[in-house]
Order: sequence, then C-alpha cells, then structure tokens
Amino acid sequence: MSAKLFSFAPRGLEAQLVTVEVDAAKGLHQFKIVGLADKAVEEAKERVTVALRHAHAKPPQTYNQRVVVNLAPADLKKQGTHFDLPIALAFLLASDQLQPKTKKPILAAAELSLDGGLRAVPGILPAALLAKKQGALLLISEANQKEAALVEGIEFLATPNLTNMLKALEGDVPPEQGSGIPEDLQKTESDFDFSFIAGQAHAKRALEIAAAGAHNLLLFGPPGSGKTLLVRALPSILPPLTAEETLEITSLWSLAGLLNHDQPLMRERPFRSPHHSASRAALIGGGSGTAGPGEISLAHRGVLFLDEFPEFQRHVLEALRQPMEDGIVSVARAEGTFTYPARFMLIASMNPCPCGHLDDPEIACKCSAGEIARYQKRVSGPMMDRIDLFVSMPRIPYEEFRGGEGAEPSEKVRERVVWARARQEKRQRKTNAELSAKDLKKFSALPPDAEQMLKNAHDRMHLSPRAIHRILKVSRTIADLAGDETITAAHIAEALQYRQQENE
Repeated sequence: MSAKLFSFAPRGLEAQLVTVEVDAAKGLHQFKIVGLADKAVEEAKERVTVALRHAHAKPPQTYNQRVVVNLAPADLKKQGTHFDLPIALAFLLASDQLQPKTKKPILAAAELSLDGGLRAVPGILPAALLAKKQGALLLISEANQKEAALVEGIEFLATPNLTNMLKALEGDVPPEQGSGIPEDLQKTESDFDFSFIAGQAHAKRALEIAAAGAHNLLLFGPPGSGKTLLVRALPSILPPLTAEETLEITSLWSLAGLLNHDQPLMRERPFRSPHHSASRAALIGGGSGTAGPGEISLAHRGVLFLDEFPEFQRHVLEALRQPMEDGIVSVARAEGTFTYPARFMLIASMNPCPCGHLDDPEIACKCSAGEIARYQKRVSGPMMDRIDLFVSMPRIPYEEFRGGEGAEPSEKVRERVVWARARQEKRQRKTNAELSAKDLKKFSALPPDAEQMLKNAHDRMHLSPRAIHRILKVSRTIADLAGDETITAAHIAEALQYRQQENE
C-alpha cells in the first residue's frame, strides 16, 4: 500500500514543497529512504523506528515488507531532521495504522526523539507560509506553536509528542488558527541611549542622518572615544518595523534556527556584530553542506556592525560590495543557487592607525609612515566608495565628559528619524539609500548654487560618480530631516562634511 503527505525544503527565503511518499510492498524486509537525502535524513530510519514503538504503533521492522520512502523531487538535496515526522506519519498511513479525520492535505515538519517526543526545528515560519499557500494542515512540535501562529489563517496541530499527534488526527480535535502578526509591535527598553553618551554631537548627527536614510557609515578615532558605544545606541533611534519587514526578518531568523521559541516574533531591527575573524561564508552565507543565511542576511533591515574594520580579511570585505549595491546575496552551491535578502546598514569603526593615536594631541603616535599607510589600505578604495558618511571622533575632554549638559535622549532623535522615513515612503516607497540613478534624477534636482557647489567638490576631491550619487542621497536625507522638498546648497555642504575624511 502507498501513501503520501508533504514536508518542505528551504530554498533561500522560501520553502519548497517536498512530497513524502511511502510504499510498503511484500518482500524481504527493507526500510530505505531515497531522494538525495543527507546523513541526518538517513538516520531518520532509526529515530522513526524507536519513536513509533514508544507511540504504541508497529514500526517497519515488525513487518515482512519492503518499505521505500521517496522524497520528491528526487534531484533536490534534502537536509535536516524535520523529515522525521512526515516519514513516520506516511508509514503509518501506508501500513493502515492511521486514519486521519482531516480531508486537507497534510504538511508535517518535526524531529522525533527516541521516546516519541516532537522537537522543534528551524524554518517553521516559511513552512507555515507554504502550508497556507497549499491549503494544507500543518503538523508541528508544540515548541514551534507560537512561530506557526504568526501566519494569519493557517490551520495547524501542535503537540508535544507523536502519541498526542496521532490522537489529534484521528479524533475530533479542531486545528488551531494562526492569528497573524500583532499590530502593536511595542519597542523594548534599550540598554543604550544617546542621553547616556556625553559629547560627540557631530557623530550623533551623522548617526541620525544614517538612521533616517538607511545609509552606510564609518566612524574612526582613537581608542576610548566612544565609537562602539555610539553604534550600540543606534538601534534606539531606528524606526519601528513594518508588518512586512517583521515577517521577512522573522523568516530569515527562523531558517537560521535563531528564534526564541517562547517569543519568536522579531520586534526589533536586527543588530549583528560579527568578530573580525569571521569567514566569508559566515558573513555572506553558505558553508559546508548547506547554504543558509549569513550575517548580512541576518542583519536585513537592520544594522551590520563591523568593529575594527581593517582587521577583517580583505577578501571577506570585498564580498560585501555586491550585496551593498543590490540588497540581495546569491549563494551558489552544487545543488543550486540560493538567494537571500541583504538590505542592511553597514556601520564600521576603525582606529586611524595601528596604535590608534594618530593626530592625538595628548598621546604621541608610535607608528611609522609605512605602518600607517599599510593599515589604512587594508580596506580597498571601491569598498570605501560604498560608504556614505565618514565621521572622525576625537577624544572627549574631561570637562565635557563629566560636566557637560545632558544629551538629547534617543526617543527625541527617533521621532525625527521616523518623520523623515515617512516622507521617503510617501515620496518614493523606499529609503534614500535605495534610490537608483533614475530615482536621484527625479527626486534630487538641485538649484544652480547647489549644483555649482557639488561640481566644485567633484573637481577638488576627485569624487567618483558613485560618490556623487551617495552625496546626493545623503543630501536628500538631510533635506527630509529639515522638512525641505528641495535640496539646497546648505544640505550639500553638510553632506560634503562627511566625505572629506575619505581623501585625507
């Protein structure tokens, strides 16, 4: 007898439907899984056998039958332990041990423990979206219940073990309904706030501009000048997530297995800060045997903070160039190409030299000219060209650090950022950092005096066309923060302040 139900395989941000077919025919006993399965799927045979026994069902070994499990399409590599539950249920259907009441197709995903328990697996949110699209009943572990409920209109059964799942399928237990993403996504309390940070008004203004337009930014200055502390406070001024962004980010983190099962919804824009020893695969995505999302995708719609920027391997930084332009990253592997979104704000920090005290009026720099040149050239010119704002952060004087007036709180800055983002959404349906050359021509027309100022800067600073476009984008954001429809010479002048250090 044959039976089939469904599961899924991650393909980039989406889940691809996988048909789980089981055929139990007369012959010498055999329990075989085919369909390009990896080691974890092959080992499902042992987990399914023991779990069925604990659920008081007959496992394949008790039958003198040739049991074949086919995972289709056969040319798609199957990875992960979430195939345990669909394989077990399909076998019970094929051996006539299960008569479910539901008339809907079944899509199942859960790992089986040896005592018959159902364990949580990554990727349930994309699987729930697939089940809704297919009109299927989703069967999952109780630990994944809150994640599946984020999809409005989905019907699912979530139980702690296989025994309860079988009773629910054969009984009159109504499936649960997904409630969707709540409208009120309350912002959690931050441990970092602009009001905690004394001085550095110029850097705070640059961070406000970066947050308002989703621009890339580089901070450089001596150790202890507050670079890392300021960047840690950046999420406190970012605008709240939209429902669409929330679902997208939560799906990415679900695929990576990073969600908190008790509170699976991503309520904050992500902040990722990988160590400078991170590999290219860790940053971009992929890895041995898998093509999962990397740090740049986990930072989608949020912040990717690269501290000690020049210490990253050069080939790792160069791999960022294409995602920074396109907002997506394609990871090519033998089994196919996987595409993930990667629309992030790159915030980097670095010292001016290896010892960190170049141009410090109080501490003498001990680096030679050659050491300084080599250190600063670790980041290529094309990479620097993709950064919108460059900010120098000098050491804070004691009087300013201890006796200065109270700084503006993040909530006030955030109100201006939200207002500027709303202007961009109304005008162009995207952030200023995402504007194309065609968009810039339409939304960034300059009066004659501003045009002349930009031309003079081009000639004096030897700016590339990409740098000119980024100056226009930053100027557009400065104008939005000021509530101006037209970019003026003053806006261009302020934007140019954040390019000067690039050529020093």
